[in-house]
Amino acid sequence: MIIKKTKKKIEMASGSERVVVVGVDDSTHSYHALETALDLFFTPFKSNPQFKLVVLHARLPATSVLGFAGPGTVDIIPLVEQDLDKTADLVKKKCTDVCSAKSVEITSLEVIEGDPRNIMLEAAERHHASVLVLGSHGYGAIKRVFLGSVSDYLAHHAHCSVMIVKKPKAKHASNNKH
Repeated sequence: MIIKKTKKKIEMASGSERVVVVGVDDSTHSYHALETALDLFFTPFKSNPQFKLVVLHARLPATSVLGFAGPGTVDIIPLVEQDLDKTADLVKKKCTDVCSAKSVEITSLEVIEGDPRNIMLEAAERHHASVLVLGSHGYGAIKRVFLGSVSDYLAHHAHCSVMIVKKPKAKHASNNKH
């Protein structure tokens, strides 16, 4: 009986794919969240990773960046598209560098255009994520009302665990004297 339970546990561990999905924009908060996820879920298990890593960047559509502008907006869209593409390439490079520095292999690195809330939610479901990791920008209540909160939305709607990583606040020089 004990042998069967042990075998069953081994089969479940090797047969099930546990996935960590990390949402990254081009902010220090999201890169900190990525590093935290790597340290918690991957670095201790470098030789035998317990999870697969999916890194996702939700690229906003150019029209949503521009908002409701005048008739000349059509001329600007290609420039905004180029800028958004450059940012996406930068995010991919930074994520690859961070993971390489910690010897963690990225299973999938995706850039998907759309609303970050929907993109992250769909990715968590598509990849059958065990955990969804996001950085917190630390907006106050007023800013959250106007800007919305991707992490708050996902904490309420995702069908997996959601880890919201806060970046530590910088300590003042006077606090370091003690």
